Amino acid sequence: MGKRLADRERIFRWFLGPAQRGNPYAQFNLALLYKNGHGVETDAHQAFSWMRMSALQGLAFAQNQLGAMYYKGLGTGNSDAEALYWFRRAARQGDPAAQQNLGQMYRRGRGVPVNEEMAARWFSRAAEQGVASAQALLGEAYLNGRGVAPDCKLAQAWLRKAAVRGEVHAQCLLGSMFAHGTGVERDTVQALMWYSLAAEGGSPQAQFSVAVLYASGDGVQRDLVQAVHWYRSAAEKGDAAAQNNLGVLYATGQGVIQDEAEALRWYRRAAAQGHALAQHNLAGLRGGAAYAAMPDEEAHGNIDFDETLRSERHVPEARHSPR
Repeated sequence: MGKRLADRERIFRWFLGPAQRGNPYAQFNLALLYKNGHGVETDAHQAFSWMRMSALQGLAFAQNQLGAMYYKGLGTGNSDAEALYWFRRAARQGDPAAQQNLGQMYRRGRGVPVNEEMAARWFSRAAEQGVASAQALLGEAYLNGRGVAPDCKLAQAWLRKAAVRGEVHAQCLLGSMFAHGTGVERDTVQALMWYSLAAEGGSPQAQFSVAVLYASGDGVQRDLVQAVHWYRSAAEKGDAAAQNNLGVLYATGQGVIQDEAEALRWYRRAAAQGHALAQHNLAGLRGGAAYAAMPDEEAHGNIDFDETLRSERHVPEARHSPR
């Protein structure tokens, strides 16, 4: 530990001299050291100052970093206009991260009016340079017709490129395409494979979807123990639909020992988020009836994401007889 700290301090001193003499690469690296607290105490203002010096000398990756600092208000006041300016300067130099960030500015209408076509154009440039997250965004754009004509073949191609590189959102979207037969032949085995990869990567949406497939036995062997495991994983991340469904399993003793107290706890958590089905189930359980509603499948609506995957799930109601 002591040797590692000494090495970081030595690296800091090594960059400091050239940075003070105006070397843009040293200024960039010094900014990162201040930003991350490596070899020096974290100082966002110093990080911003050195990053700006480097960016002003035309270093594209410093310009992208500076744009991100303006976007987040790190070491400076938040300014979408400045973020847009620096992202654009770096993107025009071919920096792929800046190209993706510029696309996000157009998609979100930050510092510029919303323009899906421009967003897709910049995502495409970054995707062609091999940025997995940009490939996922471009695939999603083709899937849902955001700024481009809908094209499921191109959507699948770009999503697969990103998914095989571990991009969780792309894996989840591919799973959805196969689960619903969107532009491909419906294949629940393929759906489960892609959903499972995304679920292992921590996506609550994918964890919910894996649980749905195991709970319903749709094209895969029904496994309520696995369903409980994945519903719990998503529920603990705050997914209201998963919380409701986990409550159902506890209320009816499916895949777990029947436990009304646990069912009540999960219904309450989902109901507190405004989940109508959980509110219904909570009222039923309090009234002495084991009302429960389980999904047969996830929603067929479009899936959209920015930083996190979002999905509307329309869950059909199915009452179980009171005990």
